[in-house]
Amino acid sequence: MTNKTTHALELHDVTKRHGAGDTAVTALDRVSLSIPHGTFTAVMGPSGSGKSTLLHCAAGLDRPDSGSVVLDGYELTDADETALTRLRRERMGFVFQSFNLVPTLTVAQNVALPLEFAGRRVDEREVRGLLSRLGLGDRLDHRPAELSGGQQQRVAIARAMLSRPAVVFADEPTGALDTQAARDVLHILREAVDASGQTIVMVTHDPVAGAYADAVVFFSDGRIVDSMTRPDPASVAARMARLSAPVRPSGHAPPSAVRPSGHVPSSAVRQSGQAPSSSVRTSGHAPSAPAPQNGRARHGGDGR
Repeated sequence: MTNKTTHALELHDVTKRHGAGDTAVTALDRVSLSIPHGTFTAVMGPSGSGKSTLLHCAAGLDRPDSGSVVLDGYELTDADETALTRLRRERMGFVFQSFNLVPTLTVAQNVALPLEFAGRRVDEREVRGLLSRLGLGDRLDHRPAELSGGQQQRVAIARAMLSRPAVVFADEPTGALDTQAARDVLHILREAVDASGQTIVMVTHDPVAGAYADAVVFFSDGRIVDSMTRPDPASVAARMARLSAPVRPSGHAPPSAVRPSGHVPSSAVRQSGQAPSSSVRTSGHAPSAPAPQNGRARHGGDGR
């Protein structure tokens, strides 16, 4: 079922529980989120907050217990496995912390693999051009073991973007990289949004990585409890510290938390430095964040 909208990804009252009975854990608690086309959104939160479950449900890798997920106008919730597999091949790209490259294939073959699985024609000139733009033009015939970690992640990014997916999901893409390699990968992701209008949803724990995004959505206990536009590393780190702080003895939530019944007003998301009319919308109330002076984050910290 399709329902074309201006949003690349929409979640409506999504709930996901793991386990059953007294041991059940609510990983997502009635989460609603809308992400416009051509934007870069970072999802952050303490360990166990639900951010990875959000990514899995949004990508159709896991099914929510209730609510709906719409990707590029396609309703995922009721789709069968065959339809989901087709949508993942045609409308989604994936970048993982562990790269997930096939060790026996060359760089060019790894990049073209999803198109071959989908039965689509591979344009070798396009593959070479994409890899050249990512600084891998002289590595086409190398195998993953002959590349650095940063180079392997750039291959994974090329593989995710070759099919021009509606959304690229990145799960801790800089988590296994050193500072310089992390900076390079984040610049590539940022450029894909600004130059090509790619939509990216990235799960990360790193405030510096989060500051490359147009907006940051913060999770805690399975709920969106905060959001920030025009993020900078210091503001993101401060917000994360408050989320990780212990709850006060009186039972009141820390200042960054919001009431479950709260509402988040529209928060503008930049595209190529401009604020579009569409915005990331969430189910929680987010105070405005200070804008960085240069309007764009620079990776100056540890990308691990």
